[in-house]
Amino acid sequence: MSLFSRLFRRQPPAPAAQPEQAPAAEQPPPPDPAALAAQRAAEEEEALTAAIAAADQAALASLACTGFSTRIRQRAAQAIDDPARLHELIRATRGGKDKQVYRILTAKRDEVLAEQRSAERLEAEIQAASAAIERHSLRSFDVLFTPTLEQLERRWSAVAPRAAPELQQHVERHLGRARETIEQYRKRLEAEAARERAAARAADEERTRRQLERQAEETAAAEQARAREAERLAQLERQRAEEAALRTIVSLVRKALAALDQGSSARAARLRSLVSEQLPAAPALPGRVAMLLQRLDARLGELKDWKTFSVAPKRIELIREMESLTGSELPRPELARRIKELQASWRTLAKGAAEDVEAERQRFREAAARAFESCREYFAQQAQVRHENLERREAMLEKLTAFAAEQDVETPNWRLIVQVLADARRQWRQHSPVDRAAAKALQARFDALAGDLQGRLDAEYDRNIKAKRTLIERAERLPNEPDTRASIEQVKTLQRQWQAVGLVPRDEENTLWTAFRQQCDAVFARREQESAAYREGLEANRARGIALCETAEGIAALSGPPLLEAAHRLEVLSGEFDTLELPRTATRSLRERFARAAERCAAAVTREQALEARRVWTDLFEVANCLRGYALAVARQSDPDERATLRARTEAAMATRPDWPRDAGAILGQQLSKADAGDVPADVAANEAVLRRLCIRAEVLTDVPTPPEDQGFRREYQLQRLVHSMGQGVSADPAQLDALALEWLAAGPVEEEAYTRLLARFERCRDTRLRTDNRGR
Repeated sequence: MSLFSRLFRRQPPAPAAQPEQAPAAEQPPPPDPAALAAQRAAEEEEALTAAIAAADQAALASLACTGFSTRIRQRAAQAIDDPARLHELIRATRGGKDKQVYRILTAKRDEVLAEQRSAERLEAEIQAASAAIERHSLRSFDVLFTPTLEQLERRWSAVAPRAAPELQQHVERHLGRARETIEQYRKRLEAEAARERAAARAADEERTRRQLERQAEETAAAEQARAREAERLAQLERQRAEEAALRTIVSLVRKALAALDQGSSARAARLRSLVSEQLPAAPALPGRVAMLLQRLDARLGELKDWKTFSVAPKRIELIREMESLTGSELPRPELARRIKELQASWRTLAKGAAEDVEAERQRFREAAARAFESCREYFAQQAQVRHENLERREAMLEKLTAFAAEQDVETPNWRLIVQVLADARRQWRQHSPVDRAAAKALQARFDALAGDLQGRLDAEYDRNIKAKRTLIERAERLPNEPDTRASIEQVKTLQRQWQAVGLVPRDEENTLWTAFRQQCDAVFARREQESAAYREGLEANRARGIALCETAEGIAALSGPPLLEAAHRLEVLSGEFDTLELPRTATRSLRERFARAAERCAAAVTREQALEARRVWTDLFEVANCLRGYALAVARQSDPDERATLRARTEAAMATRPDWPRDAGAILGQQLSKADAGDVPADVAANEAVLRRLCIRAEVLTDVPTPPEDQGFRREYQLQRLVHSMGQGVSADPAQLDALALEWLAAGPVEEEAYTRLLARFERCRDTRLRTDNRGR
């Protein structure tokens, strides 16, 4: 029997001594395993290439399950994309030895399912968007119709390229119908507005006509009443004027006589002139009044000769003064005023003069004409200025009339009207002075035209003031609304509507804007308060998030039993952290920090659990070593006291833990019972071969190098596995290593030196698996 057969053949836990076998008959040499493996690999490579080219899912599935090499199986698994075939293969390979094929199949299944779910979600979104557009197109128009349609169009645009052409045409028809609904509503609004404008225009015209008729009737009646009253007042006035004239004449005559008595002949003469002016308006004088007048005239006649000697020097003085004004440098308005004063003084002296003063009067007039000649040009220039101003006013009035006619009755340019009215009034005042008589008619026309424009502007002002007061009333209700976000949106809408309202007088605008802004500011202030409270809440959540991160980091820093006990709190901490609403600037950093802390906790727990498991197996191997010593003493029939001591030590080691992994406790109990019964495999070499075989199997599983003295055994073991199609991938499966450990416990006793050396090799394999698992995590 070869050493390979003795090492790897299946043996019972305590094999009996084998009898000598006769030499085997001469047999033909077996085929070369390497050549067989190469031939089979080439055949499977050709089969895999053909299956991939033909998309033969059944052939690919067969190769993924029964392929000779790991690479063939993995490539075949990678090429399968049929969902049903993937599910079958996953069930077939679950729990098998080739874990990589299983992982590839599950990954392919996940990819296929993800693509199917994505396609289903896309199709569901397409159907939902088309159904929503269809439902929306059947709705009647309301306030939300247009924004909803825009939102649905954006939603459809995101998925339309993936939709079927028939569905795209179907959706476009419904979109067209929705747009037609909007257009019909717009036309209906325009028609209603046109009807309302026409009705308002007709009502205004009818109201204006009735008002004009009423005003005309009232004007005619008033005119007739005024005419009758004027006639009566005129008759009464004539009577009163005659009586007043008579009273005035009597008074003037008496005053003139009194002036003569006082020696004031000039005043008496002026009073006599006034009497002459009153005589045409007076009735026939009564006899007494006529006598008084005759006496006044007689006394004035007596004084004329005397006045001739007293007034003549004064006239000469006035003539000389008038002649001195010729070529005077005085300002022309002042010169003209002085000339008028001298002329008035001349007329006063000339009244009641008895002598003939025609030569002096002519001389005075010529001197006045010469003096006034220099003023004549000035007044001519003033007359020209008044004429030009009058023409400018006429031109400006024509432009204002044309401007008023050009304004649309329905939608006039109110801002332009305000500007034109202000400019027109300012320029009208600037175009002065003008001739009063000629400018009176123009002023009336200007006032009427400007008044009409101002009246229309005032009506617009009233409408706009009313509209802005309505907006203020609506804004006053917003601070009490519970939904601040909706209130803000309404405030913005009201502000846009406020900007759309037309002109308002400046003083009214300032007052209304102040009231409107106060209400808007109240809404924004409430939003600011809520935002501050929200920010405070976010800040509190940020502080709580930092505290949770620090708690998780503290747990990750623990070790041993405190770590395992505190690890149960991590799920609660994670749940609380997920419910926190954090500030946008801190969300990413805190979540990453908490995730890192959670990962560190999980890694620490995993490491602690692995260390705890290693300690358990270390203790288990220690018990096995005690049991080995006891069993070896029994096999060698050592001193009973020594065996009792070893047994007591074994029982004490077994009692250190109440729960051993899996079936380890039962196996240890069985081995102890066998040792007590003396049923112990006494072949130490065979027992050592069993442990060496377990070490080689563990080294193959964990890809740990085998000592040089056992390299030949390892190659033979690997070749045997390859020939028997057992080499479907080697990985350090914990379950396989644990099974090897249980076989280790069931092995017979060996020498301590050999046991220590082989146990070190076996534990090195378990440590390698532990490090690999830690790196994978």
